[in-house]
Parts: sequence; structure tokens; C-alpha cells
Amino acid sequence: MTRHARNCTAGAVYTYHEKKKDAAASGYGTNSQRVGKDSLRDFDCCCLSLQPCRNPVITKDGYLFDKEAILEYILTKKKEYTRKLKEYEKQKKKQEEKFQELTANEELEKLQNFLKGEKTIVFKKNKSSDEAKSSVSNMCNGRDKDLPSFWIPSKTPEAKEVTLQKPDKNIYCPISGNILKLKDLLPIKFTEIKDPDDKKSLIIKQARYMCPITHDVLSNSIPCAAIRTTGDIITMECVEKIIKKDWINPLDSTKLTENDIIPLQRGGTGYSAANNDLEGKHERPVLQA
Repeated sequence: MTRHARNCTAGAVYTYHEKKKDAAASGYGTNSQRVGKDSLRDFDCCCLSLQPCRNPVITKDGYLFDKEAILEYILTKKKEYTRKLKEYEKQKKKQEEKFQELTANEELEKLQNFLKGEKTIVFKKNKSSDEAKSSVSNMCNGRDKDLPSFWIPSKTPEAKEVTLQKPDKNIYCPISGNILKLKDLLPIKFTEIKDPDDKKSLIIKQARYMCPITHDVLSNSIPCAAIRTTGDIITMECVEKIIKKDWINPLDSTKLTENDIIPLQRGGTGYSAANNDLEGKHERPVLQA
């Protein structure tokens, strides 16, 4: 069998190129496309607003947020917890009242049955009645009137009330899913590149920030870290080659530990090994034979 060309129309095989061409023309099938650089979050952008941070803070896991955005997120979660807790307590109180009422009715019914049995003690032995009582049918002894009916509204089975669980008071990070506390948010600062010849605004600059120690330009392709004590953003290369030698901060000559270095999570790079899920998909109806 000869090799098929791209636009071969005489072959018996439905080629990949023909399938993609027909899918684009008909509007069926899922479109997939690799995410470009413009679709990736920059290293200095907030994980919630996806905009450059005005007051940047990071979590202990290294995720960057704008202080206003993360505080609004925490406040929203606290309000949601308060609302769910009120609903849970209301349902719990209702169940307790229902249980107390049911217990009181059972006690009253037992007392009435006891008094009724004391007043009229009559023993009847009827074979037919014994057979009816021992019958397994659910239609005897007037039980057919108690059966649910799907045609009579008053006889239809009622839907059970959904039992609410006690809400979790912990607030979780929207990115990592770990417990997020307000005291764990660390304020950080980026060192701007001072170029007197460049009159552009900071937002539209490609190279905005640099490492305050090595003066290397920071970008998504360069791993960065934050110093917990001062909040400065430096490169991981600076950490490995300079700071780890004697664990002293060159900016203020203070002693550092390994816990004082927080790796900064990057938004994305141009390399597939450094990112996950770099493919965007547009799902559409599938044309099946």
C-alpha cells in the first residue's frame, strides 16, 4: 500500500488531516491548542486576580497574592462559614425539638395503652382473626389504607430532609488547598530595575524587577525565592551560590536558616518540563457514525 499524501482523496483511510479539516468545517469535535506565553500568569502577578500585585504577599508554600484580593477571599470564606454554621445550628435545634416531641408522644401513648388495658381486659380467640394477623400480606387489617399512593397527593412519600454536616472553620488556599492563616501571609518586595533612559511605565516593561544581590533580571524562566526576614525576592542561583555558603543575608548581614528561604511558585515558562496542563481545550459535540 502506497503512502498517502496530505490531501489524498483516493485513499480508503480517513486520515488525521482530513478529520481535523472536516471537524473545523462542521463545528464538531474538541479543539485543543497549546497554551502560549501570553496565556500564562507572570511571576509577579496575583494567583487570584492574575494582575500585577500592588501589595504582594506570599503564603508559606510560595504562592503570590495581592493583599487586597487574598483578604477579600478570606473575608468571603468567613462569611460563608458563619452562614453555614447558622443553618447547621438551626437544623440541629429543630431535630432536638422533634426528638423531644416524639419522646413525649411515645410516653403518652404508652400510658394511654396501659390505662386502656387495665379497664377492658378482654381475651378473644378467633381463628380467622389469628390467621389475618399472622398473614404476610400488607393489604389485611386495614393496612391497605395506609399504603403510599403516587396518585393521591396526601399519600405520596415525602422527600427526606438533607442532613447538614458541621462546616469546617478552616480556610484553605485557593491554589494549593492547604490551610491558610492570616498570620502566615508574608509581605514581600520586588526590586525595580532603575534605567533612566527607559521612560516606559512599569506595567508595560518586559523586564521590571531584578535580584537585589546579583542584579539578575527576574522572569518566569528564572526560579526565585523570598527571604522571610526581609521579604526580598532573589534568584535561586543566588541562594545556592551565595547565601548557602555561610547563611548570612548580604543585604543586612543577618543570620539566616533554611526555613527563611521560601521558593516562589512560578506562573509558567516556555518549557514543558516546568509546567503542567499547558493545553487548552474547547469541547464541542462529537460527530459519530
